[in-house]
Amino acid sequence: MVCSEIILAVKKLFPQFSVISCEENYADELIMKVTPQIFKEACLALHKILLSSVVMLFALDEREKTGKFVVNCVFLNLRQSKWITVSIDIPSETPYFDSLAQNMYSSSFFEREIWEMFGIEPKGNPDLRRLRLHDEVWPQGNFPLRKDFTKKVEGSLGEYKFSRVEGKGIFEIPVGPVHAGIIGPGHFRFSVAGEPIINLEQRLGFTHRGVEKLFEGRNCVEAIRFSECVSGDAAFAHSLAFALACEKICGVSVSGEAAYLRAIFLELERMYNHVNDIGGIATDVGFSFPAALSAIIKEGILQLNEKLCGSRYLKKINLVGGVSLNLDENKKNSTRIFLKNIKYDFSELTKILFSSVSFMDRVDSTGVLKKKTAKDIGVNGLAARASGIPVDLRKYFPGVYKEAGFKMAIEESGDVLARLRMRVSEFKESCRLIEEFLAKLKNGEKINFSPVLKEASALGYVEAWRGPVLYWLKTDSRGLIERCKIVDASFCNWQGLSYAVLGNIVPDFPVCNKSFDLSYSGNDL
Repeated sequence: MVCSEIILAVKKLFPQFSVISCEENYADELIMKVTPQIFKEACLALHKILLSSVVMLFALDEREKTGKFVVNCVFLNLRQSKWITVSIDIPSETPYFDSLAQNMYSSSFFEREIWEMFGIEPKGNPDLRRLRLHDEVWPQGNFPLRKDFTKKVEGSLGEYKFSRVEGKGIFEIPVGPVHAGIIGPGHFRFSVAGEPIINLEQRLGFTHRGVEKLFEGRNCVEAIRFSECVSGDAAFAHSLAFALACEKICGVSVSGEAAYLRAIFLELERMYNHVNDIGGIATDVGFSFPAALSAIIKEGILQLNEKLCGSRYLKKINLVGGVSLNLDENKKNSTRIFLKNIKYDFSELTKILFSSVSFMDRVDSTGVLKKKTAKDIGVNGLAARASGIPVDLRKYFPGVYKEAGFKMAIEESGDVLARLRMRVSEFKESCRLIEEFLAKLKNGEKINFSPVLKEASALGYVEAWRGPVLYWLKTDSRGLIERCKIVDASFCNWQGLSYAVLGNIVPDFPVCNKSFDLSYSGNDL
């Protein structure tokens, strides 16, 4: 769908619609510049035409250059495998835009983030509570992603206002942010009537580190190592999404050999995380034997990772322009033998789980996330596919996955069992894909890359094991990062957990939570 087609389609819904400019930034990116007055109408039209939720909504501070802020709203056009961005300039003296939240809930948290970090108000958004700058420690008037922010302004502190469910017999159960284990910090406030949960409100942001601010001023080629630290269990996916954005900016075409290697490591990361989650689900229902077997399988994959690249968690592999290593014949053969053995162990694991009546009773029909709810709130990745939404970036932006005949897993029931089955199917498919990619590797190619640093912007994206990881970068003429916007699948999916637990009892929350297994650090940034 080219610019003219999009404009005509939008005009059918909004005859008064007009654009300032519309251009293809890259083969897979289209940018449509509109006025703030029709921003909302343009976004609503694309939402309806493309059947896409808001996948990114973020701001830039361009006041030094133009005296304005910029707000970009990104949609996914699956039919044409393109990302479509609606962009507006906002005068600094009137920092606001029309909220999309009441028409597209998937924009709500993004709008809260823009208000919190830039002080640009989404007018009409009914909920502008902070996500990460907690009122108890951050006074009002601090907008850290503005370019002129230097240090925290002192002032009076506030208190976070939780939503309350009122009524006779309603109890609140607060859990966290400190938990009895090694999981990250998050506060969960349950409202219950008897045993069933009738509302779950989450408060996150406890691991906010100012990641996007820390990217500013870094050389885009060198900052790839920093991207590996954003969310540790998806280190490879984050560094790959970052590298892909940089490669667009620098005009680099990655070799087929490097693409195969990247796909192999991306699938290894998917495998060790999926089997870890399967073991976690077993643990949360008290089924210790398959949990132990899952841990053994995960440890085997981590040891293979270290053998192949020197890092259990697949760090220092991606470079802008390729990868830092090759796999010789001994490593390829070792990987094939390992996959053969691990498939047998994994088959035994699934037999134990699915043959246990008590286990199946705990996961079947537990934590149901309905398809319409998932669509409305913008849930993505594995959690969305478990609820019947067939979206996987490996299918719609296939690259080497098309050569390997990638098969997307899909479930319909949206419960813990569906998310478990998704992990089982994807683990098996990852084994098959790695074998396909290994067969295509030759002797490897040395990287000889001299980056062309310039002022530009680009979107890099990867289907990580949780779901899409997106990096939008803007660089100056020296190749230094002016703005880095990161969206981990967890940012969109935490709200899915809040809806999935409704009607369940509080003791089922841990298994519901583990079936999503979302990242605190990837969300809090």
